[in-house]
Amino acid sequence: MTGTGDTDNRPAPGKAAPRPPRHGLVVPPGQGRTVRTAAQQVTFKVTGEHSQAASSFEVVVPPGFDVGAHVHSRTEEFFYVLEGELDIFAFEPRVRTSDGWRGWESAGGDRVVRATPGTVAVVPPGCPHAFANPTGAPARMLFQSAPPPDHERYFEELLEILAAGGPPDTRVVAELRARYDIEQLTPLRHGPERRQEG
Repeated sequence: MTGTGDTDNRPAPGKAAPRPPRHGLVVPPGQGRTVRTAAQQVTFKVTGEHSQAASSFEVVVPPGFDVGAHVHSRTEEFFYVLEGELDIFAFEPRVRTSDGWRGWESAGGDRVVRATPGTVAVVPPGCPHAFANPTGAPARMLFQSAPPPDHERYFEELLEILAAGGPPDTRVVAELRARYDIEQLTPLRHGPERRQEG
C-alpha cells in the first residue's frame, strides 16, 4: 500500500501483469455493414478492427459482373462460393491477353472453372485471378483478404465509383486499384454482357 491508502496494482516480481479480458466477434446471419450498388453488394463481416489476419466479406455478385483479371504483389485472398455459379481462375496463364481471361490456360493445362456452391479458391500473392457471373441469377460468396484493412478501403472506394451508374471510368478504377496493390490485367465490367455484332 502507498501512503495514501491506494492499492499497488503492480505485479509481484517474476509474475506477469494480469491481462484484460479478450472478446471475440460473432456476426449473425444478415448482419454486418452492407454497401450496395447496381454493380455489387458487399457486407463487411470481419474488419481489421477485429482481426489481424484477414478482412472477411460476404459478396453478392450480380449477373454480368466481371471483376477483371488482376494480380496482387502482397495480398493473399480466399474465395468460397455459397450460392449460385461463378467463372473463376487462379493461375499464371501461358499468355496474358488484355481483352478477356475466360479462354486463358496455364502451362500445366489449368483452365477457368465454373465454381458452384462449396468451391474454394486460394490466391497467393503474385497469382493472376478473376471471377465473373455469367449466369442470369446472382451468386453469393465469402471473400477474405489478408492482411487487413486495404481491401476494406478499396471496396468502399470502388463501390462509390460503381454507384455512379453506367460503365465505370477505367482510368479512375485503374488509379484506385494501383493504390491498393491491384495490377489490373483485363477490364472490370458490370451489367448484362454485350454481344459483339458480327
